[in-house]
Parts: sequence; structure tokens; C-alpha cells
Amino acid sequence: MLLLYVLLGILALVLLVAYLKIDTFISFVLVSIGLGLACGMKISAITQSLEKGIGGTLGSLVIIIGFGAMLGKLVADSGAAQRITATIMRVFGLKYLTWGLALAGFIIGLPLFYNAGFVIVIPLIFSIVASTRLPMLYVAIPMLSALSVAHGYLPPHPSPTAIATQFKADIGLTLFYGILVAVPAIIVAGPLFARTLKGFNPKPNPELLNIKQFADSEMPSLSVSLLVALLPLILLTAMPPIKGFFEDGTPIHQVFAFLGDPSIAMLVSVLVAVYFLGIKRGRSTQAVMKSLEEAFKGVSVILLVVAGAGGFKQILTDGGVSQYIGELLADVQISPLVLGWAIAGLIRICVGSATVAGLTTVGIVAPLVANQAIKPELMVLAIGSGSLMFSHLNDGGFWLYKEYFNLSIKETLQTWTVMETIVSVIGLIGVLILNVIV
Repeated sequence: MLLLYVLLGILALVLLVAYLKIDTFISFVLVSIGLGLACGMKISAITQSLEKGIGGTLGSLVIIIGFGAMLGKLVADSGAAQRITATIMRVFGLKYLTWGLALAGFIIGLPLFYNAGFVIVIPLIFSIVASTRLPMLYVAIPMLSALSVAHGYLPPHPSPTAIATQFKADIGLTLFYGILVAVPAIIVAGPLFARTLKGFNPKPNPELLNIKQFADSEMPSLSVSLLVALLPLILLTAMPPIKGFFEDGTPIHQVFAFLGDPSIAMLVSVLVAVYFLGIKRGRSTQAVMKSLEEAFKGVSVILLVVAGAGGFKQILTDGGVSQYIGELLADVQISPLVLGWAIAGLIRICVGSATVAGLTTVGIVAPLVANQAIKPELMVLAIGSGSLMFSHLNDGGFWLYKEYFNLSIKETLQTWTVMETIVSVIGLIGVLILNVIV
């Protein structure tokens, strides 16, 4: 019966979020209460579980996600993203332009959350198309596929960061493995898939093109732009192995351990961005702080979704559902990586939100990770890639893409939806290969 309750709970979540358009956080709380009651929990126990789940989930994520939003805001507002793209265009030239744009999208996508990154690269895409006269989707898809991969796979983006926290996965190692999986996913879904899209001829609404373009003198240098955009990647992946060269407990070991902590790494990155992309470029401290405040406001809705999913996961645990599912699936001859990917993909197709799909899956498959020798970092990537599966009419990203490029629903399904599905499938293949190697 417990498994039936979970299925009914997920169906209720789909109904509330996708069809009745109820706020996602409220939907998670309502479904959690209903599931708790169905599992025989007392009201007081349900309340305590929700508080524990929400508090435990947000505890370490608020800092990382909040600082991540601030960093992305500074990269966008300073023109650093435009500088990176313009330089890569010059380096790669017209012949290898799509490969350069995929790289630019990946670098921009590391600090920028998906919607913000999308809005930033759109004017860059339009200006590139105007100057090169290349087919628009041939130019756009490589950048957008890279943004999507970063959103689904890589910390400090909300979903992979939250999933990593739930599995107690190492953030730096998740980021490193995520990059290894991301590269082939971006190549196949970006430059290679883009070659099949030259026949599409979208005509965007000119009113959407009135987005600020920076003059060369207004943008930071390439070295500063790259340093700030990639600093979280550098700190999170390089500091842990470097500290291993020094004796545990020594001052130099503690320094590298400090800089490699995800929260500290994001704080340092934001402070560097504040100086080099803000104050040093003539912006007042007050203006920079105002931008940071706006950035955090923008991510607050995401934090509520993450919090709601954390409460739902705790109800699954305290209500005995997770243990029951673990025992039920203990003898099933299917890799937890494949199962996590499939469940996340199914929820994504039903609900639309990659974040909701990823975090809902955690509570269902968490017991399997405890019982099997699966690296939690790979589990994060399997669920993350599954959460990108088959974006369609119930996904906000689907409509964002459709409206900006002024495509029909059929054309959006043929391009955007296929691209997202490729990213998801290649991601799973990459994770399975890594599972054999590491």
C-alpha cells in the first residue's frame, strides 16, 4: 500500500502543479501532509518532519544557491558574458563557430542560472546571426544545450546542488564528474544536432531584441571575465586535491580546505566579482549591493521549491516509505543509476520542472544508494540528466524558447524537445561509463 500512496502523491503533485497551477511549494506541503496521514503518521509528527526536512535541506543550500545567483547577476550586468562570447567567436572563426558557441554557453552557464543565462545569450545569438547570416537555430542550439547541461548537472545550480546535499555527495567531485559527462552531452546535443536544424527559419519578434548590448569599452577584459566566471569551478575542483599534498591539521592544509568548502568558494567568488566586475569598473558599493539583493530575490522562489521537496523527502523517510521502497527494490536487477534516471525523467515529463523532478526522485531512490556500492556523485548526475528528459508544453523553458524564437509548437518539439532529450540520454550513458571506470 505504501508504494500506492507514493504514486498517488506524485499524481496529486502533478495535478496541483501542472494542471491546477497551484504554487509548487504549497503543493509539496499539501502532498506531504496527505502522504504522512496515509502512512499513519500523527499530525505532530508530520509537522516535525516537514520542519526537519525543510530546515535540513535549506541549511547548506541557501548560501551556495544565494551566492551563485549573486555571481551570475554580476557576470551578466557587467558584460563579462558578452566579452567571453565575442572572444570565442573570434578564436573559433566561422567554420567552427558552433563549437565555440557551445564552449561559450558552457562557461556562461556555470555561474548563471538557466533563465538568467537564457536571457543573456539571446541577444548574443541574434547579433551573431545578423553578422554571419547563418541559420538561427544552427547558432542558438549549441549555446542553449550547454546552458541546459549546466542547469541539470552542475553545482552551484539549485537542483544538482540540492540533490548532492541530500545524498551527502562531495560537491567538488560532483562538479568534476559532471564536467566529464557534460562535454559529450553538449557536443552531441549542440554542434552535431544543430547541423540538422538549418532548414528551420524562425523570425523572432523585433520587440524582444531591445536588450542591452555592451560597447567594447564597457566590458571587462577577457582574463577578468574568465577568472570570475570560472572561479567557483577552480576552487571547488582544485582545492580538495591540493590540500592532500599537505599534512592534515597544518595551517596550509586548513587554508586549502577552507577555500575548497562549497560555501566559502562561492563567497570568495562573489567577493572577487564584486571588486573586479563592480567597484573596479566604477560602480558604487551601494549599486553593487543593490544588484546582489535583486539577485537573491530572483532565486527565492527556487529556494522555496527546494524546501518543499526537502519536506516531502523527509515524510517519505519518517513515514517508512523510503525503507519500504528500498526493501522492495533491493532484489530488482536494474542499476540504481538507471532507475533514478528513469524516475526523474517520468516525473519531469509529468510535472515539467527539472528541479521538482530531481528533488522528488531523491526521496524515492535514496534507500538504494545506501544499500549498494554506487558513488553518490554519480547518482546526482543520473537523476540530474533524467530531470532534463523530454521538455514539452508543461515546462517554462519550452515556452521561453518558443516565444523568443517565434516558433510553432511543432517546431519547438522538433528542436528544443529533441535537444533536451539528447542531453538526458547522453548524460545517462556518460554516467554509466563513469560508473565502470571510477
